[in-house]
Amino acid sequence: MKFELACTDKYSSARAGVITTDHGLIETPIFMPVGTVASVKAVHVHELREDIKAQIILGNTYHLYLRPGVEVLERAGGLHKFNAWERPILTDSGGFQVFSLTGNRKLSEEGAIFRSHIDGSKHLFTPEKVVDIQRSIGADIIMAFDECPPGASDYHYAKKSMELTHRWLLRGLRRFDSTESKYGYSQTFFPIVQGCVYPDLRKHSAAFVAEQEREGYAIGGLAVGEPTEKMYEMIEMVNEILPQNKPRYLMGVGTPQNLLEGIERGVDMFDCVMPTRNGRNGMLFTSQGIMNMRNEKWKNDFSPLDEFGSSLVDRIYTKAYLRHLFVSKELLAMQIASIHNLAFYLWLVGEARKHILAGDFSVWKKNMIEQVGRRL
Repeated sequence: MKFELACTDKYSSARAGVITTDHGLIETPIFMPVGTVASVKAVHVHELREDIKAQIILGNTYHLYLRPGVEVLERAGGLHKFNAWERPILTDSGGFQVFSLTGNRKLSEEGAIFRSHIDGSKHLFTPEKVVDIQRSIGADIIMAFDECPPGASDYHYAKKSMELTHRWLLRGLRRFDSTESKYGYSQTFFPIVQGCVYPDLRKHSAAFVAEQEREGYAIGGLAVGEPTEKMYEMIEMVNEILPQNKPRYLMGVGTPQNLLEGIERGVDMFDCVMPTRNGRNGMLFTSQGIMNMRNEKWKNDFSPLDEFGSSLVDRIYTKAYLRHLFVSKELLAMQIASIHNLAFYLWLVGEARKHILAGDFSVWKKNMIEQVGRRL
């Protein structure tokens, strides 16, 4: 994988670049739709390609390991062939499940023992096994196995967790460097910065992962309960230490405002379930603000979903029609809303890139962040 930094904003740390993988180019800043179990919920692959214009999607090691399983993915020739997505893929290592499935896991120096949320069966994830699974999945970018501590963790726990993540990182790197891709194209390994909301831990972790000299780096353990301003403070601090010539990936974040604030602080890559999850529940993100599509106010509104939207659903469906679908509990409502929200997120980061290249990002961002956060 290669990363070319094309431009940095004069008045902030916002950057525009290009990531080159064996499955294609990724123009940054970029948002990655989440396809946890080999599909982006309610969205066809051709819609991801043609309407949403996704350049890269994300899968999850924990979920893909349980279903369909490593053997099925290997027989298929990897995830790209299994789900018919020919563009780049990134896989999360399962570290977030260490955080989110606290009732079904036990941590040790060796790794994490999980109880499957499907059938209760027991599984051990080690840093080495997670690399092996991601080799079998075949993503272009694979993540280190880490522990994601809760945002309210005390200093002692956060430090202990970070040190464990660092030891796991070194083990994962050794396994990655001693193995090869299974499908004839290259894979890239991203370490993850942890440290909760403690400045000295974040600085130490950023310096430690930077020393590993990898093609890119991720910032984990944010948007997990800490105050938003704390999150921005940690991003800014970490990006001052991570190499300027490598992409930075902020994991699991977030709202349109979060994306703009992250871009301003030098983040290049984002993912989040919010556009699809909220969309399935009737929330639309638009260039003018946020809409609850079940509200009575949209009943007789025959204007487009987003007058500035670039997707096909924005051009052909009205607010009144989408509200009708949600009130009627039609499955099509979830599909339209998911496509719209993802297309909007990709439009937003695309516009940010244009304004970084044009030299007026800061002015544009100030106006846009006020618009996208409004409740309509």
